[in-house]
Amino acid sequence: MAIEKVRDYFKQWDLDSRIQEFETSSATVELAAQALGCAPERIAKTLSFKLAEKCVLVVIAGDAKIDNAKFKAHFKTKAKMLSPEEVDRCIGHGIGGVCPFAINADVDVYLDQSLQRFKTVFPACGSSNSVIELTIDELVKYSNSIEWSDVCKNWQPKEIA
Repeated sequence: MAIEKVRDYFKQWDLDSRIQEFETSSATVELAAQALGCAPERIAKTLSFKLAEKCVLVVIAGDAKIDNAKFKAHFKTKAKMLSPEEVDRCIGHGIGGVCPFAINADVDVYLDQSLQRFKTVFPACGSSNSVIELTIDELVKYSNSIEWSDVCKNWQPKEIA
């Protein structure tokens, strides 16, 4: 199960005890925010895309949407999300639990600037009912992200604790 891979991944830093599991689903931004009792924008949603023959993850704020023009300018190709069948095989986690931790080795991770306005965010942990609260610096470190990107729209750049 993917959550066990993520738990083992975080164990090397003694962070596995910070993973939260819920009785209910946290597979969508809205469900995760309800389970946590936090603002939806603080949910760090992880989207999976195909770039030529490579798969990438882009982690964005819960209130952000991919801006196709910005995506194309950054990645030099049109935004094409993986099909549900491709996600588990290419990324190593199934839909609803996709996260940037304990993923397949050939997957690159990008973090969107929409996340930078928060002190902490809540990405999933490999299952449809799990999250971990991380500071932005921790998210950068543990996601092994390549760089910050600016590929989103519909979010406001204001500080939210």
